[in-house]
This record gives sequence, C-alpha cells and structure tokens, in this order.
Amino acid sequence: MKKILYILSVTAGICLAFNSCSEDGLAETGTGNLEGKVVQEGTNAPLANAKITTNPVTTTVFTDENGNFNIGQVQVGDYSVQAEVNDFITGFEPANIQDGRTVNVVFELLETSVNNIEPLAPVLVFPEDNASGIETQLDFVWNSSDNDTDPIVYTFELRNGTTNEIMMTENLEDTTYTVSGLSVGTNYFWQVSASDDINPPVESSISSFSTVNLIDKRFFFVKKQGNNNVIFSGDDILEQNGDPDQGLFQLTSSSENSFRPRKSIQGGKLAFLRTVGADTHLFTMNFDGTEINQVTDQVPVVGFRQDEVDFAWFPNGEKIYYPNLNRLYSINANGTGRVFVYEAPLDTFITEIDTNEANDLIAIKTNNSEGYNARIVILDPNTGTEVAVVVENEPGALGGIDYSIDGTKLLYTQDVSGFQSAYYRQLDTRIFEYRFSDGSSTELATDKPSGTNDLDARYSPDEGSVIFMNTSNDGVSQRNIYKFVFSDILQLRQQLFTDAFMPDWE
Repeated sequence: MKKILYILSVTAGICLAFNSCSEDGLAETGTGNLEGKVVQEGTNAPLANAKITTNPVTTTVFTDENGNFNIGQVQVGDYSVQAEVNDFITGFEPANIQDGRTVNVVFELLETSVNNIEPLAPVLVFPEDNASGIETQLDFVWNSSDNDTDPIVYTFELRNGTTNEIMMTENLEDTTYTVSGLSVGTNYFWQVSASDDINPPVESSISSFSTVNLIDKRFFFVKKQGNNNVIFSGDDILEQNGDPDQGLFQLTSSSENSFRPRKSIQGGKLAFLRTVGADTHLFTMNFDGTEINQVTDQVPVVGFRQDEVDFAWFPNGEKIYYPNLNRLYSINANGTGRVFVYEAPLDTFITEIDTNEANDLIAIKTNNSEGYNARIVILDPNTGTEVAVVVENEPGALGGIDYSIDGTKLLYTQDVSGFQSAYYRQLDTRIFEYRFSDGSSTELATDKPSGTNDLDARYSPDEGSVIFMNTSNDGVSQRNIYKFVFSDILQLRQQLFTDAFMPDWE
C-alpha cells in the first residue's frame, strides 16, 4: 500500500511540474510599433537622415527632416535600437515592444568632436625664425601630434614678403616639405596648420626667414658633376665660423659644361666660359645665376687646353678681353663691338689675361702648344707693344696670373721642378709675387705640402690674403680651394671649399 501511495505522489509532482513548465515557455505573440526622434544633444536640433536599425533585426529606416522615424509591425519582444548619423556619436536605446502598442524612443546624439581631442599646434623647426642666408631650395621641417588616434594632415603656407604671393599645399601627411625656386635676397613667412578632419584646424605660429643674398657672396668656383663643370658660389669660413663649404649655391646647370667664373662688381655680372658644340664661348649672368647671355659667337675662346685658358674684364666692367689662339680680342659685355687688340708670334697661344684698376696695362701669359716656353709679359693694348717682362726662359709650367688692384704687383705660379712632359704634368708648383718697382719675385710661404701643387692664385679684394687651388701632383686626385692670410703668424692655410677648383674672389 505504501508503495502505491509513493508512486501516485511522484506522478502528481511530475504532472504539476510539467504543467508549470509548459505555461512559462509559451511565447507571447503579436506586433507593435516603434517610433522615435533623433536630435542633437544640448540644442535638441532634429537630425535628418539618421540611420535607424534594431537588434534583433527588423526594418532599417532613416529619419525625416524633423528627425522622426517609424518602424511598423515589429514582433513583440525586447530590442536594442541604434541611431547612426555622420559627425555624431552613434546612440543606443532599449525598447520593449508589446502587442498592439506603440513604443517611443528619443536619441540625443553628441557631435563626434565633443569627445575628440584636437591636434597639438605644429612647432616649426627649420628654418628657424628670423634665420638668414637660407638657400633657395630647402626642406621645411615641423613637429606635430594628435592627442588621440586620429590621423593628421597638414596645410603648408609660404608667403613672399616682397610680392605677397602665397603658395599653399594641402593634405600633407609628412612633417617635411621641400620647396625649390625661392627668390634670392627675399624675406619669407611660413605657417603650418594641422587637422584631424574632426576638429577645426590648429595653426602654428608664423615664422620668417630670408634667403641668401648672392650679391654679398665673394667666392666663385667650379665643381665637377658627372662629365660637366658646374659653377658655384660660397661664403668665407671665417665669417661663418664653420667648416669648409659654407653657403654653397649652384649657379649653372649640371647639364651644361660651364667653367672659369670671373666677377665684375662694376659691371654687375659674372662672366664664364661654356662649351657650345665643339667650341668654347664667353657668357655672362647675374650673380644669382639668372639672365644667362652668350657674349662671343663668330670668334670663340681658344687657347692651349681649355681648362687652362682664361680671360679678363675691363676694370669698368663694360668689356672683356679674351684669347683666340695667338690673337687677343676685346668685346662688349653685351656681345657687340668685337675688336682685335694684339697678336702674339705664330705657334704661340695666349692662355691667360688680367687687368688692374690703376692703368690700362694688361698682363698675358703665352706658351707653346705643349704648354711650355711660357712667358708672362705686360702689354700696352693701345699700342700692342710689350712694356715689361715678368718671367721668361724658365723650364716647366707658369700660370695663375693676377694683378694687384693698384697694378704694382702680380701673382703667378711656377713649377719650380722645371719638369716638362707631353701631359703637362706639374710636380712642384708654387705661388710667387712679382713687384714692378724693383722687378723682384718672392715666393709666398703658403705652407704647401710636398708632393702637391698650388695653382690659380687670386688676391683677396683687400689684398690681405690669397686664395688658390691645391691638389696632388699625380694629376688625378681631388682638388681643394684654400685661403692664406699674409698676416697669419703661424703661416697656415685654411680650407674653404672641397673638391673645387678655378677660384675667383672679388
């Protein structure tokens, strides 16, 4: 009997439990409506075209111009409703849909920038504020960063202080920007703004600089680039308190073979030689490399070895003396008025020429076809006669003639080894100064290393020093330009420019 009662009680419990589970598991049925509004937080301005979606998924709709939306026939249940619109933080709201009822939700969305941190203001690094002597091609450099993970783009602005012309470049991703073709001797102003495309752009301070003033540059010389000679200008290391190669500025194109620069302060031009086809001609240009004009045409510049040939300005800068084989010509700086001046003996080349500001006399160097049997003489161009002989009947090479301003002295170089070869190799070339007052020549103690040659000597404008090119006597090593100050007690040479030759200093 107890066993039967136990079975009945268990069965009754199971039935009660079953009935209870069945009632809880029955799903509610029916549909309701979901409607709402999307506005901007703080202003309650309606947000149109906001995308409304739900989870579980129902119909996707968009708000109207008043920010309202409506989704009908939504199955009864719990939903997460999402509102999404550009430039605002996506919003979420819960909704419990009941049969036959309408549920209303309101979204108040924050602008994206409200929770976004603007970029740091860019800091201009180079060129520094108020910098001077800046080259006409340079890399502008600045620093900047964002306070979050947003990518930054930059706007670069550069204003010419003379013309007020503004150059603007947008959407830069790097913090370095290269600009070329700036005007010389000009003040510029520049500024950079940073944007994360969310917050308003953040601007740097305004910085200024001035480009190099080439009128003030005193040194001109040549460097080799590829197969061509290229003319440069540069600054004095003593004035710049730095290492060699201060203030280098390229004046002629690397695609042209240009060499032997000679400056005329009075004429306001730089004359030089350039290869044109098979010939060599005289050209002029401004000190900044602009306005290049060809001077000679029918009668080119010809001498023994074109890397040795030289020419000279008239002291007033209106004309130029130049050689053609054994004949000396003058020509106006604008290319007109070519005049025959002097003729050396046959089988003789006029290789170098120089003038002074004190008188009309000119110095010339002549030599034979191998570069030897050289003479340095003084000519009166008005009569075509020799008035003085500086040096002659010496074995080996002569060269590098340069008059003092007052015409009382003349620099020249001489290979004291007396060596002569078919390749015109020089073994021990030194700098000498000739004095017309007594006809004496004195070697300058320029501390020349043995096994090298000092060549192409030129007086400084104040004649307190000289510049020259030094190179190994092997004929293939690097050439460098040095300065020697006469008053230097230690008698030390100072290197001005590396891998450079054909110096000029006016």
